[in-house]
Amino acid sequence: MSALILAVLLASLDSTIVSTALPRIAEDLRGFDNIAWVSAAYLLASTAVTPLWGKLGDMFGRRRLYLVSTSLFLVASVACGLAQDLPQLIGARVLQGVGGGGMIVLTFALVGDIVSPAERGRYQGMFGSVYGVASIVGPLLGGVFTDQLSWRWAFLINLPIGAVTLLIAARVLPATARKAAARIDYAGALLLAAIATGIVLVTSFGQRWGWASPSIVGLILATVVLAALVVPVERRAAAPILPVTMLTSRTVVLSSLIGFAANAAMFSILLYLPTYLQIVDGVSATLSGVHMLPLVLGLVASQSLVGRWSARVERLRLILVTGMALNVAGLLLLGTLGAGTGTVVLSLYFLVAGVGMGMVPMVVLTAVQNSVPAEDIGAASAVVTFARSIGAAFGVAIFGSLLSSNFAHRLHGLPASGGFDPARPDTITLLPSGVRQTALEAFARATGTGFLWLLPVVALGTLLAVFLVPRRTTAADAPVAAGTPRGSATRAPAA
Repeated sequence: MSALILAVLLASLDSTIVSTALPRIAEDLRGFDNIAWVSAAYLLASTAVTPLWGKLGDMFGRRRLYLVSTSLFLVASVACGLAQDLPQLIGARVLQGVGGGGMIVLTFALVGDIVSPAERGRYQGMFGSVYGVASIVGPLLGGVFTDQLSWRWAFLINLPIGAVTLLIAARVLPATARKAAARIDYAGALLLAAIATGIVLVTSFGQRWGWASPSIVGLILATVVLAALVVPVERRAAAPILPVTMLTSRTVVLSSLIGFAANAAMFSILLYLPTYLQIVDGVSATLSGVHMLPLVLGLVASQSLVGRWSARVERLRLILVTGMALNVAGLLLLGTLGAGTGTVVLSLYFLVAGVGMGMVPMVVLTAVQNSVPAEDIGAASAVVTFARSIGAAFGVAIFGSLLSSNFAHRLHGLPASGGFDPARPDTITLLPSGVRQTALEAFARATGTGFLWLLPVVALGTLLAVFLVPRRTTAADAPVAAGTPRGSATRAPAA
């Protein structure tokens, strides 16, 4: 578990750690126009390869592929740290995303292999806590490395942690069962990768290119057409990347949609609340992380408790409904944000939001893993992980677009000042003192409105959770290791 947790920490950190380093990277590598691709390339690659890693793990054994994906991630991290121009860095980030996507989905699937169904919720809860902590710590580390050392250390720091991860994993991870040789579903893999690419490009660049631009409209239409081909292509495949049974399983479909909705809210909150604190309250990046501690504490505490409560499968629906309802409550509270919202009140809002965020993601994954046969755990984990990744990209993109448009609307009629750019809220400090407070209030209200616009998505997820009926497909209460007769597997020890 220590090896798996370190892997999740590495992969999740690299999706956030570069955010505060991007301006310095653009300056050093002279690539301001295309700097957004440094983050988008990682997200695109990690999302696109998720279904493939999951299926290959089912076919060839997850331990071996876990070591391969982690090694690829570390090699790509070196390439990122040594990049001499922006194309080199973007290419290395693509490879890093390929490795990181494998680390994430194979980690979740390995938990399904080595932990009994009754204990999965507890162990999966650890990973949810790692996600939340990484989302807060990542930007802080990126800023520290950029200011005190070099932005290259945002990538090179992966090497010592990754070396320990590989050493532990190679020594203690159990070998998992390997299926008989089968043809790899290349058509399905390419199709799902193309769909993921279309979704990530639309959500990442819709605001920049224009939502009604020919490029975005064309990408949307192409993605819809490709999505319509998934079922017929996978029906004909001998060993489909996405088994059609996954698309007809009520638990898998509903859990994926709930995970999509929860991640849309979670990543919008984690990304934009520090921005709100730094601009409206004027705190540093480091202090914004301190202000977010109630959210992280709520997330970690709820993950820990939920892991214990979810030992009985019949409790999963109640946990999901409660968690999604708390997400709705958190968004409603954050929707009231203003420039005068006090620290104590903010801490309460953050705590409620954190508790709700912590109750959903890993319980969704546990419900799915408990509902499919052991041989499909990798594919099922990949489906949920894929949906959650798309939800995160969707939520962040929509929130960013709504925040920008609402902020610009609220600034209408405000006298401009030299150096102030509405597209860069951090330049509010350049406004004269007489209008600065008005602009700060406009940004705070625009941020709150963005959270309110996410409510329909999360409310729909709450409704879907009501209709989710988690069940356990396998009769055995413990996973079956490679070469072990069914029924003889031992129960995993408590954490």
